[in-house]
Amino acid sequence: QVQLVESGGGSVQAGGSLTLSCVASIPGYNDYCLGWFRQAPEKEREGVAVIGRDRSTSYADSVKGRFTISRDNAKNTLYLKMDTLKPEDTAMYYCAARSEYSCPRNGAYFQYWGQGNQVTVSS
Repeated sequence: QVQLVESGGGSVQAGGSLTLSCVASIPGYNDYCLGWFRQAPEKEREGVAVIGRDRSTSYADSVKGRFTISRDNAKNTLYLKMDTLKPEDTAMYYCAARSEYSCPRNGAYFQYWGQGNQVTVSS
């Protein structure tokens, strides 16, 4: 049974940092495209960052230079380090996995999802 379990969310003041983690139980984890997505109330889901099996990455323009996605295949764990957080980063954050080689920053192409983790940034 595929399972993605997230941790690390919470509340922080603007300018602060948080790191999200996502532990996955997926056979063949190393070959998966992995990603972080977020959704704020009354807004569409946004692809924050993705990382391919070759560790290539892609970021939303809104987080470039502030967020860093990484993966530790030995631990089946995906990370999102978030620095210089802004109030507009407030959202529910989800990790996701896709079994194909290509790694689009589009949640419609991801098969497996975590339960979501709230991040709240106050001004």
